[in-house]
Amino acid sequence: MENLENLAENYSGSLLISHPTMLDPNFKRTVVLLSAHSKEDGALGVILNRPLGKCLGELEEKFAFGPLAQIPIYGGGPVSTDQVLLVAWIWSDAESVFKLFFGIDPDRAAELAESSGATVRAYQGYSGWSGGQLEEELEQNAWIPTQVKARFEDEVDGVQIWKNFLLGQGSQYQLDAGAPEDPSQN
Repeated sequence: MENLENLAENYSGSLLISHPTMLDPNFKRTVVLLSAHSKEDGALGVILNRPLGKCLGELEEKFAFGPLAQIPIYGGGPVSTDQVLLVAWIWSDAESVFKLFFGIDPDRAAELAESSGATVRAYQGYSGWSGGQLEEELEQNAWIPTQVKARFEDEVDGVQIWKNFLLGQGSQYQLDAGAPEDPSQN
């Protein structure tokens, strides 16, 4: 539980790595970026590693010829999958600071992408927890919380990101990270 001690009671701006024993298909082998969290009000975030293989311009005609046309789309979670959220972030190596812009409008997303070199992504749906729900899941070891410590957007997509983040939590997860999704194929 060292990771829990390193994070404050508020997990906003943190990552949740699904524990290898997570069976919920909505979150199995995922990394969630939390934008908001409070014990009373719950938590909100997006799954970072579920690329849909499409760009925003392919999904919504209004973006087809604009500056956001090539922004990749990810499955953000099981809630409101008919909605698209724009999310941007900037990692400053010099300051070791992570700045998150969540649910921004298209003009702000284009501005961030062009002027600050921010990573901008689109997410269909989001991940949400009611008040106290995330804390219960953390007590059940369903998640491994960790801080954003470096750039991660250059990581490969999909399950490999989950494996890389899991391995970053210590050697105790080495076997789990390398295990096949279906143990019968071991």
